[in-house]
Amino acid sequence: MFQLNRKQLFRAAIRGFLNPFLYYLVLLKAYTLLKAQEAGTLNYIWPITLVLLSIPLLKQKIAWKSIIAIFISFFGIIVISTEGHLSSLEFREPFGVFLAVISSVFWALYWILNIRDKTDDVLKLFLNFLFGTAFIVIYILFFEDFKFPEFKGLAGAVYIGFFEMGFTYILWLLALRNSENTAKVSNLVFLSPFISLMIIRIFVGEKILFATIVGLILIISGILLQQFSDRKK
Repeated sequence: MFQLNRKQLFRAAIRGFLNPFLYYLVLLKAYTLLKAQEAGTLNYIWPITLVLLSIPLLKQKIAWKSIIAIFISFFGIIVISTEGHLSSLEFREPFGVFLAVISSVFWALYWILNIRDKTDDVLKLFLNFLFGTAFIVIYILFFEDFKFPEFKGLAGAVYIGFFEMGFTYILWLLALRNSENTAKVSNLVFLSPFISLMIIRIFVGEKILFATIVGLILIISGILLQQFSDRKK
C-alpha cells in the first residue's frame, strides 16, 4: 500500500466514496422506504446501467439487441415499482424506487473505475473500505447523531461487513481468477436475486409478490440478452 503514488490513492478515494459510502447510504435508505424484495430486486438493474455508462465513459458502441435488452429490463422495473398495476401506473413509493435505481448507477460507476485501475484486487478492496470508512465517519460527525447500536443493529452491521462486503468480494475475485471460463462463473451471479427472495421470505417474512417475480425475470432476461449479444459479437 505504501508503494502507491498520490494519483493511485486519489483514485482509491473516489472509488471508496462511490462504494461503500455513497452506494450503501442510498441503497439502505431505499430499503427503509421499500419492501426488501422491491429494493433488492431493483438494485439488480446495475448490469444494464453499466452498459449505458460504458458508452460515454469507455467509448463502447451499443448494438440494437442491447437496446432491446435495456427496454426489457426497464419494463421489469416498471412491473416491480407498480406492484403489477400497470394500467394505473401508480408507484407506491416513487422516491424509494428512484434511490434503488440510482444506487445501481453508483455501483456501475464504481466498477468502471475499478476496471481501469490495474492495482492488485485485494489491495483495491482494502483501500475502498478504508476510504469509505473515513467518509462515513465524516458524514456521521456532520449530519447524524451517533448512537451506539443495540445488539440486533450491531449484529446486522457485523453480518453485512463480513458477508456482503468482505468475504464475498474476495471469494468472487478468487472464483474469476481460478475459473477456466469466466462467462460461466459470471452467469452464476443471476442465482443471487432468486436466492435473495427465498431468504427474504423465510427470515424477513415478506410475502413475495407475483409482480416481483415477473419483474425480476424481465430484468434478468434483459441482462442475459445483453450478455448473449456481447458474447456472440
